[in-house]
Amino acid sequence: MSDREVRFDEDGLVPGIVQDARSARVLMLGYLSRESLELTRSTGQVHFWSRSRGELWRKGDTSGNTLQVVDIAVDCDGDALLIRANPAGPTCHTGAVSCFDAGTTIAAAAGFAALDDLWRVIISRATERPAGSYTVDLLDGGVDAVSRKVAEEATEVVLAAKDHATGGPAARVAEEAADLLYHLLVLLAERGVEPQGVIDVLAARRR
Repeated sequence: MSDREVRFDEDGLVPGIVQDARSARVLMLGYLSRESLELTRSTGQVHFWSRSRGELWRKGDTSGNTLQVVDIAVDCDGDALLIRANPAGPTCHTGAVSCFDAGTTIAAAAGFAALDDLWRVIISRATERPAGSYTVDLLDGGVDAVSRKVAEEATEVVLAAKDHATGGPAARVAEEAADLLYHLLVLLAERGVEPQGVIDVLAARRR
């Protein structure tokens, strides 16, 4: 994409919609000048122009929650950008994952995007190692400890499903499946395997 394709407004700005490259979730809207667009492209980190402060700023300068650029697309009229990026932590200054759902929790995230949020929490625990964290305790146990939990939770899912087949509550199936998914993500984190690798395999098997 060249700057010639972008139509900046009378203030020399163009709106940029930031989308999570993994989950496709819309994270925020900001404005870019020619200079901030060039910095975004050259550094691989999203930069904006602050209309309130009248200055350039890199997303994450204060919070550390940067946006790593995957690609940038310009719309058909040339007057808006779509920036796909990998966020390093919550994007909104309120601590929410997205500026469009400020104040919501992980459980309120739309559909399977919540798993992406959960993955970020697990990686955060693995990096920061806070005391008293169950996730940290699991990771400290190594691959054997986490694998045992995955096997246990898989068995619980099967038992809950069989129980549901004879009249048991569907809620228990969901609860056990949630436990399995969580422990499976912890296992991926312990082995250093990105969920995207799993998604790529699934996509290749699509029929």
